[in-house]
Amino acid sequence: MGVVSLPEVPYGATALRPSWADLPEGLRAAIAARLESPVVWATTAGGGFTRGFAGVLDTGSGRRYFVKAASLSHERHLADWQYREVAITGALPEAVPAARPLWSLTAAGYYATCLEAVDGSVPRLPWSPAELNAALDAWATAADALASPPAELTAMDLPPLPGLLRHELSWWTEIVAGREPAPPMPEYAAGRREELAALERLAPDHAGGDGVIHGDLRLDNVMIDGSGRAWICDWTWCCRGAPFFDTATLLVTAHASGLDADRLFATHPTGRDVPAEALDATLAALSGYWLTRAESGPSSASPYIRGHQRWSGEMALHWLATRRGWLAPGH
Repeated sequence: MGVVSLPEVPYGATALRPSWADLPEGLRAAIAARLESPVVWATTAGGGFTRGFAGVLDTGSGRRYFVKAASLSHERHLADWQYREVAITGALPEAVPAARPLWSLTAAGYYATCLEAVDGSVPRLPWSPAELNAALDAWATAADALASPPAELTAMDLPPLPGLLRHELSWWTEIVAGREPAPPMPEYAAGRREELAALERLAPDHAGGDGVIHGDLRLDNVMIDGSGRAWICDWTWCCRGAPFFDTATLLVTAHASGLDADRLFATHPTGRDVPAEALDATLAALSGYWLTRAESGPSSASPYIRGHQRWSGEMALHWLATRRGWLAPGH
């Protein structure tokens, strides 16, 4: 076991969302009519970093549903994301462990979507081996099913991961070029910006692929149900590329939990035979993105998002430093 580092706020309590009662009466009535049963209890989701409504609705029929809703005037970007997620999730192969969309509607100036409810919770940190193995198994199953994606998915013109890395996750390169201020960094990495930028520039070379990946496989996009099975949520940011990228992203929190992330990566179906350079380059790109975004000022999405980004960037950088031998013994 390595040193355990935990974020300031549990990932199941990062969102500030309206409650069911806060939604317009016309929207609530339209949703209840679509459910064909009155809502007798509503539990607001505590995870995530958006302010749109998300929660589990219990109905008089005894059935449960997961519903999201966003204002078309004040949260149009969230409504657009939900529309995109519905299209992607509805096209996923049957083997992918994800809740499927049931319907969408527009009412009272809101866009709402209903998905199957997963009776579970976000994993807690530090990871328990059982829950982490369940999450890694779920991703292995999903990645295998998405290696040859169905035509409905490929027709969506999902962005290629190498392009995203070049244009959106090249922050060390921007810092070295003087176009972006350097974020606060631990002493062991402060003098390695050139090395980090050089590694980061290698990431796109390893990230290509014809399969579809999740693109944002964080701990809080995983749910563990009552049987211990993991479900993968929030498929809004799917792209085309190498599935080891999502494995690395998820395992940043395993490294923070003191677990052997290198072994977990190397033994995962998506990580086997992946060159060491590819993982190092990915961790460099992720650390630069997270650490730079953490310094971009307060966010209206969640007061906890900058802390999440800072901690995630520090953990990605620490994992990379461990692999590259930058740390003094005991660190």
